[in-house]
Amino acid sequence: MRRFWLIGLGLGLILVTVLFARPLSQRAFVPIAQRNAWWQPAVNSTMQLQFSGMPLDLSHAVTVYDLDLFDTSSATVSQLQSQGHKVVCYINVGAWEDWRSDANAFPSSVLGNDYEGWLGEKWLDIRQIELLAPIMRARMDECKSKGFDGIEPDNINGYQNPTGFPLTANDQLVYNRWLANEAHSHGLSIGLKNDSEQVDELLAYYDWALTEDCFDQGWCGELSPFIAAGKPVFAIEYTDTGAQTSQFCPQARQLGINAMLKHRELDAYRVGCEQ
Repeated sequence: MRRFWLIGLGLGLILVTVLFARPLSQRAFVPIAQRNAWWQPAVNSTMQLQFSGMPLDLSHAVTVYDLDLFDTSSATVSQLQSQGHKVVCYINVGAWEDWRSDANAFPSSVLGNDYEGWLGEKWLDIRQIELLAPIMRARMDECKSKGFDGIEPDNINGYQNPTGFPLTANDQLVYNRWLANEAHSHGLSIGLKNDSEQVDELLAYYDWALTEDCFDQGWCGELSPFIAAGKPVFAIEYTDTGAQTSQFCPQARQLGINAMLKHRELDAYRVGCEQ
């Protein structure tokens, strides 16, 4: 019996060596087993986002507040949680922002084209996970230390945009799975932001989803697998498209999606379909 145990141990060590000898970008990631180690929102949860128009409006009767990692204090997170809310931190994981306190930590080799329409932002080369990993882990560490319950990772569909890099759908899958596993290893929930084309491949890794303009553009149904899996979908429609709650809320209720109307600048304004 001892001989077989030693053989099994040896094979296990060889497997671990082979897997971890490869660079991060080439490893095959698998979902971390569900151990209730992080918050997993109920399918009927509601959300409020505010990234501008300070001070924060903390009066919304929602399940989840989505707030900027760098601009939000641990005291604010604690206050919201004491009022019965969950709080997730916004992190831009697919684009560099020149005003962030860690902007100088990004090597020039990972900075690509300007992000059209968003001054001071450049797309990231997500294939270089080895270079991005320390930066993103540090951000997740800060998110955890401030007491946030989860992460909203933005711009995780760079492969569909003119980034300046030849990113493929597989490059995006590898990066997005890495992000989810890292968030869970920090004890943090994580949501799939847009990237509806990869829902089937990413559903097992992500705890909820967040969409923008899906009713205006007609692709909300692509997120239905999340609802079927008991994971909520939050949808933001914007006033600058002419969207009105009377138009999209009936469909949102039919699909089981938690939708809201917001200003594009994501200030405190919110009209939710649950109202």
